[in-house]
Amino acid sequence: MPLNVLDAAALRQVVTVFRDALGDHREAVNNLNVYPVPDGDTGTNMSLTLRSVVDELDGADPDMASVCKAIAHGSLMGARGNSGVIMSQILRGFSTTVADSTSVDGAAFASALAAAAEGAYGAVGNPVEGTILTVVRESSEAAVAAAESGADLLGVLDAARSEGGESLQRTPTLLKVLADAGVVDAGGSGFLLFLDAALNVVDERPLPEPDVQAPPEFEMERPDGDDHEPSIADLRYEVMFLLDAPDESIPGFKAAWAEVGDSIVVVGGDGIFNCHIHCDDIGAAIECGIDVGRPHKIRVTDLLEELEGLAHEEDWVKGELGDPEPSGPPVPTAVVAVAVGEGLVSILKSMGVHAVVTGGQSMNPSTADLVQAVESVPAPEVVILPNNKNIIPVAEQVDAQTSRTVRVVPTRGIAEGIASLMSYDPQSTAEANADSMAEVASGVLAGEVTQAVRESTSDAGPIATGDWLGIRREGICAVQSTMAEAAIELLNVMITRDHELLTVIAGEDADDDTTARIESWVEEHHGDVEVEVHEGGQPLYPYYFGLE
Repeated sequence: MPLNVLDAAALRQVVTVFRDALGDHREAVNNLNVYPVPDGDTGTNMSLTLRSVVDELDGADPDMASVCKAIAHGSLMGARGNSGVIMSQILRGFSTTVADSTSVDGAAFASALAAAAEGAYGAVGNPVEGTILTVVRESSEAAVAAAESGADLLGVLDAARSEGGESLQRTPTLLKVLADAGVVDAGGSGFLLFLDAALNVVDERPLPEPDVQAPPEFEMERPDGDDHEPSIADLRYEVMFLLDAPDESIPGFKAAWAEVGDSIVVVGGDGIFNCHIHCDDIGAAIECGIDVGRPHKIRVTDLLEELEGLAHEEDWVKGELGDPEPSGPPVPTAVVAVAVGEGLVSILKSMGVHAVVTGGQSMNPSTADLVQAVESVPAPEVVILPNNKNIIPVAEQVDAQTSRTVRVVPTRGIAEGIASLMSYDPQSTAEANADSMAEVASGVLAGEVTQAVRESTSDAGPIATGDWLGIRREGICAVQSTMAEAAIELLNVMITRDHELLTVIAGEDADDDTTARIESWVEEHHGDVEVEVHEGGQPLYPYYFGLE
């Protein structure tokens, strides 16, 4: 028989089922992403957010107030990405509304869903219809209407889920970018799993099966002319942080952020807020937070270069790849580096790195992760090699969070990090090491090869799904049908008469024939350039190149 109310245990079960459903549907939701490069992480961010909520619930008392407090706090502190932050506000609005009750009936569920929708809209700087906001609002409106007509809990849930499903199907009519891509909104799709989870607990309804298909084809429009209005898709970086600040300062903070970027979401209260923005100026976004309080746990993601494997990201966030393992005897100055790939970890440690934090593109470690690594090494002073430009701002927060003396060498890629280690002196100070290592790193020209997962456009021409891309700091400069051709075209653009050494770091998808062809091409066309090949084992990037 269906449940008439949700008590604390049942609400806890709904959230747990929701977490499991998001885990199962993560890839399907990710594939609805419409950015022109494979950064489709909506499902991953929502899934990881719910994992944080359930982790918080594991330590909560069994009463309704404690369960709701855990849902609200866990979602705030664990929210990741735009979709995760909005989902956290939905959960916070819902749980805060029912926290003083002993159980949730149909009318209470409808009221809580309406409060969740209102809170979600209030948290977003510029609400956009055709997104998760529309789906949760229209679901809540149907729920309230059903409750007012006398429907019980199951009737309210049925009404909310039915209208939510129709609302999701209408999202492409509200957002042209969805219509162009031929998909519905990813965040809205993820939200509906919350209602599915509630129906599963209340009425034992089976959860929907994931519809995992190939990522949609999408070509981002870049109109010529001065009348092109900037959009979220034009903004380069996603910046997130927790902000300790007085509640009364937040309206001014939001207004300042509105001058910096878009896709603004700020949720929280009582002096702690989870903040999200898309922007082109990382420093300006962080400085707005510093102006009103203390930003921490800063995460920066490059939305146009985020090509790393999302499965690896989930392992990293959960810690399943292991904590950094310090190695080596005590020294005056140690090195902590960020990298992913068994071979890269071995290379770095062989060159004197004491601890390696797993991370990279779309796997940005937090300040806390780096602090933990810094405090694990046997040295009073530490140099950090971020090896990714998105991680540099995070690494620069570490010195203030530890008693160790910490300096950051702003390495933007692993090739720069490896080169910088040639000047590392463990007997010198962190300051001196940072200066000398940064000088070496600045002389490295980096590039990489990866594969496109959807159609797009670039300065190098149109991109088809499956094409191989050669990417340097300035962007995509090679589009070819084979890995070898992309690598060679990239190197043809990069190598000049000034270069003497090419470092090739082969990933897990590299092959011996391609590597040999690259070496032969360099020998034929640039015979005075020495080639060093290392097995890095990194995912999804068959080749990293570093030129000195």
